Amino acid sequence: MLKNPAAKYRPTPPVALSDRRWPDRVISAAPRWLSTDLRDGNQALIEPMDVARKLRMFEALVAIGFKEIEIGFPSASQADFDFVRCLIEQDRIPADVTIQVLTPARAHLIERTFESLQGARGAIVHLYNATAPIMRRVVLGLDVDGIVELATSHAAMLREQAARQPGTRWTFQYSPEMFSNTELEVARRVVDAVTAVWNASPAQPCIINLPSTVENCTPNVFADMVEWMDRHLARRDGIVLCVHPHNDRGTGTASAELALMAGADRVEGCLFGNGERTGNLDLVNVALNLYTQGVSPGLDFSDIDAIRRTVEFCNQIPVHPRHPYVGELVYTSFSGSHQDAIKKAFAARRDGEAWDMPYLPIDPKDLGRSYEAVIRVNSQSGNGGISYLLETEYGLELPRRLQIEFSQQVQAVMDVQGKELSAGDLWQLFDEVYGLVAVDAAMPQPAQVDDAGDGSVRLRARIGGVLAADGAPRVLAGAGNGPVDAFVQALTESGGERIEVLDYHEHSIGSGAQARAAAYVELRVGTRVLFGVGIDANIVSASIKAVLSGWQRALNAGSDSPAPTTTA
Repeated sequence: MLKNPAAKYRPTPPVALSDRRWPDRVISAAPRWLSTDLRDGNQALIEPMDVARKLRMFEALVAIGFKEIEIGFPSASQADFDFVRCLIEQDRIPADVTIQVLTPARAHLIERTFESLQGARGAIVHLYNATAPIMRRVVLGLDVDGIVELATSHAAMLREQAARQPGTRWTFQYSPEMFSNTELEVARRVVDAVTAVWNASPAQPCIINLPSTVENCTPNVFADMVEWMDRHLARRDGIVLCVHPHNDRGTGTASAELALMAGADRVEGCLFGNGERTGNLDLVNVALNLYTQGVSPGLDFSDIDAIRRTVEFCNQIPVHPRHPYVGELVYTSFSGSHQDAIKKAFAARRDGEAWDMPYLPIDPKDLGRSYEAVIRVNSQSGNGGISYLLETEYGLELPRRLQIEFSQQVQAVMDVQGKELSAGDLWQLFDEVYGLVAVDAAMPQPAQVDDAGDGSVRLRARIGGVLAADGAPRVLAGAGNGPVDAFVQALTESGGERIEVLDYHEHSIGSGAQARAAAYVELRVGTRVLFGVGIDANIVSASIKAVLSGWQRALNAGSDSPAPTTTA
């Protein structure tokens, strides 16, 4: 890289617009949308779409709600010409959808373009020619007068060709190609000349497209350019002002949004930003940005993953996992502090409230996503995220100190494996740590609990292999002020070490006939403090299983090695 890049690269000059209005404007309505996935997007693919993929893309765009779709460059290839004919002859274009095609300012290509559109109910013909100084000087060899003549003579050809097919509703569109590199006075002169040829009026509007063919300025400068044109163009009331941002600087979305504030009525782009070089404007990004500001985009992305799969199939290009709104990881938090904030905000939120969620600018459910992937666990995760997954996927509402205790187990596994743990992985580890399956097997039948008549109860429980080296079942009996106390007394008498219940929590999992109870018991067994967990259809059995789980964990830890204590 150069030590002095100014010796090679020139900054884009600012626009003399001291009274610019766009910074104070707010986008309160959706623009007109034009998808160019089948034209600009397709020509950027290593392997352009075949007919089957083009049809699938077209049908997806219609289902999303696009009313204007650029379907090809019919004068450039037989494949594009045939696709236009396929849509028209097979009557695949809905009555409320208008197709658009592109043509350069060359006579024989314009004729070929209109030939492809014979029989269409309605069509937009998009005419373009380069206007930037470098193109005038190096490519076309024309001065400004020559550029104006080139544009107007071919604009007149569009009018003449359309007159020969009066059964079609025609709309004309013109792009001064490389507008963002063209002097504003030159761009205005060319555009005014073209709209004069077309007699642009409110009754017969045309589309003027201002492309940042190569994005080479900051979005605010592009907005100034658009506002300057909006304020200086002749016949503005007969013009639909459109922008076509590219993403060479990575600011295509910002350029489009500021251009809408500056007076643009319409935007062109592709789903997820496909396009040449760094891509075209990402229409999904702009549309959902509006949605999160309370503005309906008029496009349906309620099954964003299905749309992503279609685009990936048609383009043969994967969507990045961090891509806004659709990427696999964009609603996922691995950070423990983020997870804890999300968990608490979900718990506090009530139906019907405005969306106000830390780290989630949009509700994933609005786009067809579940909450399953919102929190995922890796080495950066905390106990909040772990407990969130166990609660949302398995219904377990872990007490705070149990969250801390289990997170230490998870972290130990993560330190060894160094990879993400899914909800299923966490459940398997939770089962192993707290012996849920083993406890169920050790106590297949409910304990017998009888009222002793003095405010206490007597308990008898047949417990399997955990109590004896030979695995033979044992019958435990004890008395206490409740089933848990009675079972603790029985275990203490059987195991020799004093057992003390420090804390107890319970809750239901599910509802109705399939509901189960979960019980969490914090125990001190000798010098060890730890939790036990029990799950059963019967709350008494769940509580006894929780005590048995904790007791068995203490037994496995060994009487000479204290278990780690937990702190809030």
